[in-house]
Amino acid sequence: MDWIEQADGLLYDGESVQERVPVGAGGVVVTSHRLLAFTPDREGANFSQVDRPNVDGVEVRTGGEFRFLERAVKAIVVGVALLVAGFTVSLDGMVEGVSLESGGAGSAAGIGRMLGLLGTMLDLLARLDDLMRVFGGLALAFGAVVLAVYLWSRERLLVVAVAGGDDIELAAPDDEAALGRLRTALGSAPERADAPTDDAVA
Repeated sequence: MDWIEQADGLLYDGESVQERVPVGAGGVVVTSHRLLAFTPDREGANFSQVDRPNVDGVEVRTGGEFRFLERAVKAIVVGVALLVAGFTVSLDGMVEGVSLESGGAGSAAGIGRMLGLLGTMLDLLARLDDLMRVFGGLALAFGAVVLAVYLWSRERLLVVAVAGGDDIELAAPDDEAALGRLRTALGSAPERADAPTDDAVA
């Protein structure tokens, strides 16, 4: 159902439509009392209404899925930190010259196993800078992919600012003049449906 054209059925007594701005599958209707927003192609409710005194304005913004941007920034920061640490800290020199040769003590019960485990840990420590560079590169690659997804998800939005409530977001209309018509309708004085016309006054 085209609710933009059928919005008259939602009007109160004495309420009249002043402007209709179709946007995709929905749109915005400005009446003498309210702003009606139809958003069947977006998440959440298909219909929202705001009393005109609570409408703080309308504007076009560019937005995207913030969670993708947040994850991309975190991955890039971690990747840069790992790469910097991997290229500036040389762990090879820390373990170089450390000898686990213990002569006869190494043959004692349990000592040889502990020395072997310690030797494995020293080998991993010697390669830790290489591992940091590898994982840093992977983190940067992951961050770049997620950032690309965020940029792909960005879109132009028509945002209705609501005093004391959540803003209403719709896809921005292709017609740039539609935003001007919407602002003009919201800035005009409300008209009563039963207001006398010039002919009636005459």
